[in-house]
Formats: sequence, C-alpha cells, structure tokens
Amino acid sequence: MRTKGGVSKERILNDPAFERTRENGSEFGSSASSGKLLRVAVRNLLNRAKDNRVTSRLTQTMTMVKNYDTVSPRGQRSVAVGIATPEGKTTLKGFNFNNRALLSSVFFSNYTLDTTTGQINFPNLNTALDIAPPSGATHVSLSSAYLNLDFATEEQAIEYSNIVNLPIQNSTSSETLTPASVPVGIGTKFFLLVIEFFQEINGVQYPLKNGSYNVLSILEIE
Repeated sequence: MRTKGGVSKERILNDPAFERTRENGSEFGSSASSGKLLRVAVRNLLNRAKDNRVTSRLTQTMTMVKNYDTVSPRGQRSVAVGIATPEGKTTLKGFNFNNRALLSSVFFSNYTLDTTTGQINFPNLNTALDIAPPSGATHVSLSSAYLNLDFATEEQAIEYSNIVNLPIQNSTSSETLTPASVPVGIGTKFFLLVIEFFQEINGVQYPLKNGSYNVLSILEIE
C-alpha cells in the first residue's frame, strides 16, 4: 500500500529545516496584503481600469519593493519599510493596473505635477496627436487621484480630481486636474492618472468596450 507523499503542514510549520520556507511564506503573505491594501484604496478607480491579472502582478511588484527593506530580519521584511526607500518608490512608480492599456503606449502629452496639491497641468494637449485611442473611440476623459497610504498602520485617504472630457480631434487646449483637497495622513503619497475612452452615438457617450482599454497608472510616489 502506498502512502500519500509530500511534506506535512505540521513539519513545514515546526521543522527547523523549513525555516527558510516559513520566512519566504511570511514575506510573501505580507507583500500580498500590501498589494490588497493598495487595491482597496483605489477600488473606485480600479472599477474603471484593470486587467484580470492585476492582483498577481501587483503582489509580484510589492515583493520587489519589500526586498528594499534592508533593516528588518529575514522573514519580517515589509513593503512598509521598502517603500520608504528611493529604490522602493521607483519600483512601484509607473505601475499600470490595466496591462492592456499602458500609459506609455497611450498617452504622449507633456504634463507637470505639483506634489504638494496633486494638481496636474497639461499645457498643450492635442487629443488627436498626444493620445493613441482604441478603434472606435470618439472622446476621452482624464481624471486623477491623490492617495495617502500608510502600509504600516493601514490608514488611507484619497481625494479625486475633476474629470476633463474631450473629443478626440486635432486641436490644442490647456487642461488641469485638481484634487478636491490634500488627503489627510502621513503615509506614502501616490499620484494616479486615469484615462477613459468613450464612443458617442446620437449625443450620448458610451464606455468603449466596457473600459477594457482604459488606463490607470501611478504617475509619482513620494
């Protein structure tokens, strides 16, 4: 008679030989929790732009951020410490929540970001030249968010900007996105940009392809 193979859960949890396994598992779980914390904080934006692998992709990125925690013992390294480093911030900056619509492949306009207020200015925006819309899009909307998130305490606050809706046409305008206020708290500051596409039919704008090609990206982290 053959017995069930593999290592028992009890042995993994208690055997000194599996100490590294336990440490890796603990850190992975912590990174996954940090990814979930960020997703929950931006859930209203995620409803408009995400792919079906965003959870696993964000966990992978958070694991890399955790690796920049060079002060905690192995098994206790965390995103909360790693994100405080320049390298940790750089790792998460530019993360696209929708892998089917990367900011760098969709949006080419110059902009300035005021990290004190969260205001984003687009001084010379030409929607026909500066944006690569999916087929069928007639209009585009721009909006932003200013998030303050503390990965250690899990405290979070987010403020949303106005929405600028423009026809996709060869004309230039200056546009500004301004969050309603500066979010409270002393956590890590996230500045996010949302780009949504619509198709106008008989004067009514409909989300194009259910938002499959909308952009949600982290512009900056402080």
